[in-house]
Amino acid sequence: MKARAVRRTKRRPDSHIEDVLDLGFVGEPETVDGSVLTRFIAAGLIPVIAPIGLGENGETFNINADTMAGAVAEALNAERFLLLTDVEGILDGDKRHLAEVSHDAAREMIATGVIHGGMIPKVETCLSAVENGVAASVIMNGRVPHAPLLEVFTESGVGSLIRAPEKRDRRTP
Repeated sequence: MKARAVRRTKRRPDSHIEDVLDLGFVGEPETVDGSVLTRFIAAGLIPVIAPIGLGENGETFNINADTMAGAVAEALNAERFLLLTDVEGILDGDKRHLAEVSHDAAREMIATGVIHGGMIPKVETCLSAVENGVAASVIMNGRVPHAPLLEVFTESGVGSLIRAPEKRDRRTP
């Protein structure tokens, strides 16, 4: 896993000058070699992946686990990316669970603040996944017994499904 440092800025309210924030060794995925993972899987091994990336100068970066998981799903061209969290999925402005959210609606919900806080990076990871080859992403409550199985093997699934804009049918990736 190759990574690059996360660069963030913060605008001063009094002068509107942007300061570069030093986040230390926080990084984001740059490249994931899916062929290495595919070889492990073909050998009957289950890869356990720590969200640590290697920078171009040999430094190590801590990567958000959700972001790393999304990058792995992209590298493997996964049919479905399942993101487990502690809430039912994406909520609308009235705090009601949404079973499916279109790609464009998810972007709009972020822009308008309906999706906020810690859900933003989760939804952005799911959007990146479907923009980069993953057929569909689902944010679901990992505390629900058998949630991944319910998503994969039931008609309605669980959580909130996001797919690439051209895909429409809920259960067909």
